[in-house]
Order: sequence, then C-alpha cells, then structure tokens
Amino acid sequence: MVATYKTLANSSEGFYKEKGSKFLAFAIPVTSEAEVKAFIAQKRKEHHQAVHVCSAFRLGADHKLYRSSDDGEPSNSAGPPILGQIQAFELTNVLIAVVRYYGGTNLGVGGLISAYRTAAKEALEAALIIEKEEELELQITFAYDKMYLVMDHLKREKIHITEQNINDTCHLTISISKEKQAKVEGLLAAILAQ
Repeated sequence: MVATYKTLANSSEGFYKEKGSKFLAFAIPVTSEAEVKAFIAQKRKEHHQAVHVCSAFRLGADHKLYRSSDDGEPSNSAGPPILGQIQAFELTNVLIAVVRYYGGTNLGVGGLISAYRTAAKEALEAALIIEKEEELELQITFAYDKMYLVMDHLKREKIHITEQNINDTCHLTISISKEKQAKVEGLLAAILAQ
C-alpha cells in the first residue's frame, strides 16, 4: 500500500479583522525549513509596516517536524492557534504566516487566539487540499561531465530536484516516490558507472 499525506496544491490566503486590527493569512506548500524562512522573510519585507508576522509549519509525511512562532505576541497566542489549524486539517508540508496590522485596540490573549486561528482557518478553507504519495529524499553526487546524462534522466522520469550545488563535483537532492526509488537508483548507478 502506498503511504499518502494531505497537503496544499498551491498557495491561498485568508483575512480576518477585529477591532481595527487586520490579520492577513498566507498558506503555502513547503518541503524544507529553508523555504519556510525565505517565505517569512519575504512577508516581513512586503509588509514592513505590520507589527507581527506569526507563523506555524509542519513538514514530513510522519508529521514529526513542526514549529510555531508568536513573533512578539503574548506567549502561545498566535503560533499555536495557527499550528492547531494545520493539525485540524490534517496537513503537512505546509506553512501558514499571518501578518498583523495593529488597529489601536488591544485584543487580549483570548482575542488574539481567536483572530489568528480564524485567519489561518480562512486561508486553509480557500486552499485546494490534495493527497500526495510519500516521497524520499536522495542525495546524488557525480562529476560535472555526467551532468547532461543525469539531468536528462531526471527530466524524463519527472523527478523533482529540491537542492543543487553544481561545480566540478555536482551534488543534487531529489525527491522521489518509494515506488520509483529502485528504478531511479538503478538507472543512475548505470549512468554514473559509464
């Protein structure tokens, strides 16, 4: 039986307003902590006048890697409610960042929890949720002169490259389904042995 998990097909947005404060939620599919950090940094730059960019993410088909950030809001008033929505929708490989523009009235911890939860829920309800096959990450190292053969093979097999470092010695990280693992490893071994 093929192991699957639920994630987002594409990005989506949600919005919530409470006592003048605006909460803009952005939900995106992610596969690494580097993507999480880059997206949050991008939102901070785009919304430089916002007071907080709170977030939560969960990675991996086993759901074991997750984190949340209150980003200066009172402890557990923002990140955990956002993470709670990711868990309620049973999603993984997902990041939700909620940008808050302060409206001049304090909402209190209860109000913040409700606002961040609602904004995150709005973003997920607007999303297209899909089931994906569990994938493995493989590291490939090869000489530069094998580049064309390796890349051609990966393209033909529709293999997703998650990281690459191309120099005299090339390093790729690829993401493949368990079903394709033996076939891809065998073909790559044959190419690299030439």
